Amino acid sequence: MKVHLVDGTYELYRQHYGQATKHTTPPPFAATIGVLSSTLQLIADGATHVGVASDHIIESFRNDLYDGYKTSEGMEPVILHQIPLVEDALRAMGVVVWAMEEFEADDALGSAARVAAHDKRVQQVIMLTPDKDLGQCVEGKRVVQFDRRNNIVIDDAAVREKFGVGPASIADYLALVGDTSDGFPGLAGWGAKSAATVLAKYEHIEAIPDDEMAWDVTVRGAAKLGLTLRENRELAALFKKIATVVTTVNVGAVDDWQWHGPTAEFSALCDDLGSPQLAKRATTLAQSR
Repeated sequence: MKVHLVDGTYELYRQHYGQATKHTTPPPFAATIGVLSSTLQLIADGATHVGVASDHIIESFRNDLYDGYKTSEGMEPVILHQIPLVEDALRAMGVVVWAMEEFEADDALGSAARVAAHDKRVQQVIMLTPDKDLGQCVEGKRVVQFDRRNNIVIDDAAVREKFGVGPASIADYLALVGDTSDGFPGLAGWGAKSAATVLAKYEHIEAIPDDEMAWDVTVRGAAKLGLTLRENRELAALFKKIATVVTTVNVGAVDDWQWHGPTAEFSALCDDLGSPQLAKRATTLAQSR
């Protein structure tokens, strides 16, 4: 079997901005309807075990670690207000939803990927998100990401091609170069090329020698980079902790994620959304299995 793990927060954004290109003024629940439709299409295309992770609350334990970490401030209200709605709608459709509060959607996806990867029945785990943070959870061709927008599979080789390091070094890489979308800057002077070059040799920040003269790689500006790292080891460790996906969130077992069809409440919910055809589609799909 294949397991499909959906980044619900990203999908809500994707559907919202996709609708914005189609309509001058999108319908009020257009993004929610889009998420339901795309999830049903996933099932129609053969997905049997599906889980959706969402950021029920945008803030997480990472905000307690670093003041500059991303918050809900600046988010479009039309997206923010649809998060609980899409969670309820997906549950009514019979899909397992992990609505994160202390943790983030990425943590639920990483945890579910770990659970599925340890299940010998699972042939492949597909995380439906292009989020670079999840690159650290990729394993060969068995645990991969899928960018639905660009129709691209991101496996181990793709992670290495894009970042210059393997999945095991992604958190270290982000700690050094920073992640503007998550709100932490990385270490001054460290860029994509220098981080990739050094981590390709040492894999983890902790293994990089304090003395840059001992580095077994050639990096432009090594003296300045080495000084910055020596003076900011604790900050680098903090950024790495922030960038590391938690894989111990309780997400249940693979069998819990099998889709059996919509609940009795789904039809009324679709009527309220102004999209009754979704309920008919879900029922037809369930009956065809």
